[in-house]
Amino acid sequence: MIRRAALAATAATLALTGCAPSGPQGATPLAAADGCNPLFRNRWTADPAPLVTGDRLYLYAGHDNGEEHFRIDEWVAYSTTDMKTWTDHGAFMKPTDFTWSTGEAWASQMVEHGGRYYFYVTAQHAKPHGGKAIGVAVGDSPLGPFTDARGSALVLDNKDTWRTWSDIDPTVLVDDDGTAYLAWGNSNLYLAKLKPNMIELDGPPQELHLTNYLEGPWLHKRGDLYYLTYASIKEPEQKNERISYATAPSMAGPWTYRGELTGEAENSFTIHAGIEQFKGEWYFFYHNGLLTIDGKPGSQYRRSVAAERIVYNGDGTMQPITQTRQGVATGPCR
Repeated sequence: MIRRAALAATAATLALTGCAPSGPQGATPLAAADGCNPLFRNRWTADPAPLVTGDRLYLYAGHDNGEEHFRIDEWVAYSTTDMKTWTDHGAFMKPTDFTWSTGEAWASQMVEHGGRYYFYVTAQHAKPHGGKAIGVAVGDSPLGPFTDARGSALVLDNKDTWRTWSDIDPTVLVDDDGTAYLAWGNSNLYLAKLKPNMIELDGPPQELHLTNYLEGPWLHKRGDLYYLTYASIKEPEQKNERISYATAPSMAGPWTYRGELTGEAENSFTIHAGIEQFKGEWYFFYHNGLLTIDGKPGSQYRRSVAAERIVYNGDGTMQPITQTRQGVATGPCR
């Protein structure tokens, strides 16, 4: 049984500063920002997806608010220029903005290409198809407004598997030559090239077989080395997801398993990686279930985004990451 992303309005917000909003239009500065984990304490957030544009890092997430199941009604955005002070841009898109979707805003990723912004999402497809599907919206800024780029799903559920959630968790890498690649999938991992228009697959997908792969892939590149980070599980001894990764000399492979990057998230079956370089440092974003809001505790259905620094070895491998309260903060945590 799959556990996944997050969304929906929460009962509380962080105290706002008394000054006028700063940063991009429609933004609200967060008062209690200190760079410690969890990064955001005004709502539950999950499946973090970072994007750097100019001198600002945007962080997109699902808005968790479930009880006994996932309830994920919208995608929200935050941004920062220093990894300490964050601006809350609120909800900027819902899965029902896609005419083919009935809801469930699962994992997503935003990428820029050719001066436009493409938002790849997981959402529930309407009947008669049903099941999860991957869509893509397009806009002219990191905060939109966004519109369905196709009027139909980019990837529909794979009928060759028993899961109605096979097609989830899209991740996109735009290579140095402008070629874009899309990876996705639960239990089965698929990789396909995108056409230059960014909204069509350029040929049939290839299935990759990575050690203990379960879901939540994330593609990134550092130098000449390609990385595929993902949520992994080794049964029966492992009960909750961990993060593992593989590297390759090109997107064509071969992909070499490099081991576990970090362990299980606290108080959450799922853990979901997002990796980005910002102002000379590399950051690992993930979620756990530790945030309490107005006395209501976090859980695997009410998760919160956190971040840690990444340290690379001389051979390009990543040093194991310890999940901490301190996170990327340089000062004391409140």
